[in-house]
Amino acid sequence: MLSLEHLAALARDHADSLPAAVAEFTLGSRRFGGSAPPSLMGVINLSADSWYRESVCLDADAAIRRGHVLTAQGAAILDIGAESTLAHAARADAALQTSQLLPVVRELSGAGCLVSVETYHPAVTRACLEAGARILNLTGNERSAEMYRMVADHDAAVILCHVQGAHVRAVGDLEFGPDAVANLREGFARQVDEAMAQGVRRLWVDPGLGFYYRNLQDSSKRIRHQMQVFLNTFRLRTLGWPVCHALPHAFERFGEEVRCAEPFFAVLAALGKTDLFRTHEVPRTRAVLDTLHLW
Repeated sequence: MLSLEHLAALARDHADSLPAAVAEFTLGSRRFGGSAPPSLMGVINLSADSWYRESVCLDADAAIRRGHVLTAQGAAILDIGAESTLAHAARADAALQTSQLLPVVRELSGAGCLVSVETYHPAVTRACLEAGARILNLTGNERSAEMYRMVADHDAAVILCHVQGAHVRAVGDLEFGPDAVANLREGFARQVDEAMAQGVRRLWVDPGLGFYYRNLQDSSKRIRHQMQVFLNTFRLRTLGWPVCHALPHAFERFGEEVRCAEPFFAVLAALGKTDLFRTHEVPRTRAVLDTLHLW
């Protein structure tokens, strides 16, 4: 069981990382990183295979309505995806993703919303940036330099997801190493260097805790790994950039109360000094974070 003793030991063992500062930047009128308060990223799923039913929108009009609702509920960023990361989900090629994403991106960006697009396709990236998206949520490794240049050319930002494989739909087993967080930091250091070499000046790092790795299907093992990374987030901030976390659901543990899972994990992520919370449950997560900040 997680205890104050565990937290005290973590802080003691990595005391040199606790005060790490990260870069601050603006997108639109919003500040991120640095001294800015943590922000929420609301999720809009255009794939019918996405299991989190509250986030699924089966047409552009529904997605646009959800975007406005999430913004009113406190989401600083709207993250829109057209392909589920679940192993059994139908694949969506670049043409299908583009046709589904563009009407939503154009409308919400035109309304002043800060839009992020989740993809690993260069063609989708280019089309969505040209349509007004300000953030690429990059869930792959192939042709990344090309996409970094697109981000830089559009004065946009990128979320660098940790993906062990060509992209999020082509992963196998997750390699932890003797220290999973040190392993993450080493991988992110290379990604950050490559992105900056291509001109990117605004970014987050994201450990990708919800991706479908084969050796994390045991719920106890997966949740322990997620909890460990959440609490160790401050060690990743030593890279000098803010950290984004996609909050998981842990359906096996929460069952009918699954909508409470993301707010629970938000507590651990906040203790670890997370900067951006990607969540399907914006009002619930916002209430948790607001309460924590009363301390």
